[in-house]
Amino acid sequence: MQVITGQEEDAGYTISTPAGTSRGLSRAEWVAEVRRLEEAEAPRWVLPSVEALYPKLIDAGVRLGRCHDLGLAEGLLLAYEGRESESRSLRAAWARAQGEEPPDDGPAFGEAAQPTLFSPRGPGLPPDVTVVDAVRGVLAEQEKRVASVASPGRMRLLLAAESASALAAAEMSAAGLPWRADLHRALLESRLGPRVPSGQRPKALVALAAQITDAFGGRPVNPDSSPSVIRALAREGIEVPAARKYLLRDIDHPAVAPLLEYKELSRLHSANGWAWLDEWVTDGRFRPHYVVGGVVSGRWATRGGGALQIPKVLRTCVRADPGWKLVVADAAQLEPRVLTALSGDRRLAEVSAATDLYARLGEALFSGARYVPPPSGSADDRSRAKIAMLSAMYGGTSGEAGPLLALLRQRFPDAVSYVEQAAAAGERGERVRSRLGRTSPAPSAAWRALTGGLADDEATETRARRASRGWGRFTRNFVVQASAADLTAVLLATLRGRLPAPAHLVFFQHDEVIVHTPAELAPAVSALIESTVTESAQMLFGEACPVHFPMQALAVDTYADAK
Repeated sequence: MQVITGQEEDAGYTISTPAGTSRGLSRAEWVAEVRRLEEAEAPRWVLPSVEALYPKLIDAGVRLGRCHDLGLAEGLLLAYEGRESESRSLRAAWARAQGEEPPDDGPAFGEAAQPTLFSPRGPGLPPDVTVVDAVRGVLAEQEKRVASVASPGRMRLLLAAESASALAAAEMSAAGLPWRADLHRALLESRLGPRVPSGQRPKALVALAAQITDAFGGRPVNPDSSPSVIRALAREGIEVPAARKYLLRDIDHPAVAPLLEYKELSRLHSANGWAWLDEWVTDGRFRPHYVVGGVVSGRWATRGGGALQIPKVLRTCVRADPGWKLVVADAAQLEPRVLTALSGDRRLAEVSAATDLYARLGEALFSGARYVPPPSGSADDRSRAKIAMLSAMYGGTSGEAGPLLALLRQRFPDAVSYVEQAAAAGERGERVRSRLGRTSPAPSAAWRALTGGLADDEATETRARRASRGWGRFTRNFVVQASAADLTAVLLATLRGRLPAPAHLVFFQHDEVIVHTPAELAPAVSALIESTVTESAQMLFGEACPVHFPMQALAVDTYADAK
């Protein structure tokens, strides 16, 4: 493997290969040598942090094919070993590699204090140990740790896929999602009125606020303040615990309609208004900063911009360039299918053959079943099947969920038993793992204190049971959601390496990808995505995996056309 490190330009950059180490390179020399080695040897690079270093190479037009992200690997291994609370700084990783007690401070790989991480002698490293020495030592120790886990092959796949995901995240941030700022501004003006100075309400919100006040008899109400709305409703004899949309919808009062519209437009203005457009969209591209594995389950997060929550009303602004297409692919009912593969439930695997798993599950559950829905129930069989499956994965038992879960358990015992065993482990305070080895965190010391002893009174015992069940619901879902993150990481890594140039990924969330491609390549890209998800599932669950993972890809001009 080749090691890349870098630092502030006055100290230079470093590349280390089996043939020797080049230190103190200028940025131009560093980029040129990385490009030469990538083209000549296509090595697997070792980067202390892809997030910190790779954008510099992308800016210079260099793309890496493969890498090992030392920081991401350290985090996954620490979690597997039950040491997720330990520092992830380079000096802490080096101390662990030397069998020493790691310090409890210092920035994680790639965090804010990054320049000090790449100084010739990193923070706290012994005087005779360079950063390259530390990286090589930590890498060697990580390889030993991987070899000692229960399933080394799966862990290696996880580390490779997570590292490739980091490369893809940096590339997507650089490429950006095609975004028509002119359409966005026109939409804001049509919905909110002309732009106003920061801190002021747009014209549409001013008018709605006046309607709300009039509906309450002229007494001033601040629609931005939940307590103000709750008090105003209480004066009308309507008690609500919060001013949430789902609580307001069924209330018969003239203020409700303008209140709901106000909430919708206010959210648009605050989350994706003119200020958002100024900050996040440049040169026709929305460039969010993705955080690989930013959620404990392994799902991605973002730093600002809300890239993983693009409102439906704005999806019409996401448009392919002239002569290009957006290929949008969304996995159908990903997590139920992952649960099916994890549990090996053959009967549920037969259900997964259908593209609409919930519709087929409804047929399997209620055909000839002795189930009588509640008198007030209006849900169809598909909706009830969805409730049953979500109850299994999330631990729901209230209302109709309990009887439906019991029916699911009767018909598909292997699948339900899998998540219930994970829940039971969580209730005991144990850790659970994904298919490839992502590991759930341990419950807090306060949780153990509450659940670990004899309760002195009934109230304490009730709190302990509630806490135990709550953590069990977390681990119940973790095994499914984290395994879904495993699958999509492998999918993303595989797809990234196979896309025909100049097609490129521009968006990813836990069950959806978007590729920006020349129109003539769109059919090939669509077929590639659909075949890649099948191959990725086989890599995770074996070549004989009987579960169908449909991921229909649509070539469209605008994101809105695919939803």
